[in-house]
Amino acid sequence: MNITFRQMRLFLALADTGSVSAAARTMHVTQPTASMQLREITGAVGLPLYEVISRKVHLTEAGNELARTVRRMVHDWELFEQGIDAMKGMARGKLRIAVVSTAKYFVPRLVGTFCRKHPGIDIALEVLNRDGVVRRLRENLDDLYIMSMPPGDIDLEDAVFMKNPLVVVAPTGDPLTKRRKIRLTEIARHRFILREPGSGTRMAVTKHFHRKGFNPDVRLELGSNEAIKEAVAGGLGLGVISNHALHGHAREHGVSVLDVVDFPVISHWHIVYPKAKRLSPVAGAFKTHLLANAAGAVRGKEWQAIGKS
Repeated sequence: MNITFRQMRLFLALADTGSVSAAARTMHVTQPTASMQLREITGAVGLPLYEVISRKVHLTEAGNELARTVRRMVHDWELFEQGIDAMKGMARGKLRIAVVSTAKYFVPRLVGTFCRKHPGIDIALEVLNRDGVVRRLRENLDDLYIMSMPPGDIDLEDAVFMKNPLVVVAPTGDPLTKRRKIRLTEIARHRFILREPGSGTRMAVTKHFHRKGFNPDVRLELGSNEAIKEAVAGGLGLGVISNHALHGHAREHGVSVLDVVDFPVISHWHIVYPKAKRLSPVAGAFKTHLLANAAGAVRGKEWQAIGKS
């Protein structure tokens, strides 16, 4: 097969964007040029690589295999480039990170401090729900992944780097906010607003409630911490969210943290990637940066004094 490396990158852009025009923009070529080169790639392989249905590109089995192969080649080439840059004493390269949505409250600060030290690094940050991050992890689309509940069926390198306290919140002004050492049995009559099934927060709190023999009356399941805070502030029930979603404060946006026995529930943030993966110098440096600087990225320690049994 006679396929150039640039053509391979074009096909990978097609796989990632699902659009010929978007792939052309990514590679800084015209759409007619991109279409011509994609036809050349298909001809070289000798099998259909993609089809367009309702203006959306869908890869065939051969196309998916080609995308996986090219992705590995591009990753190895980027490792080589970064290794050469390191030999020259230069700090350049690309870093792809996928994080669950709650991590957006602190990861950008860590990315910012890293970029100030290494201004030549380009960062691609994907913020998704847990299912989305796990999907990207399975497909090996990024360098590093940050989540609170890594999947147990993938062989992973796993480093715990920070606590993720989960707290119970109520509307500011609710009589419960003035009480201390509240037992779960005392709030059993209240409706609860929880994260959607499959999220790391929901998995951790469900496990905790099960251990305590507590069966919450769930009124709403919502896909974001902001939505839960608004629903709680509106008087729809009590919520359980990560303390990081409160920006380190006990009271914000009309909600207050309750002092509930056996809360905060302490889960942890993990840096993970497939065990067989060889980290690039840039990814390795960012992992070291996370482990060394995570604690300083979290503003406020109010949760340590709240809700302790």
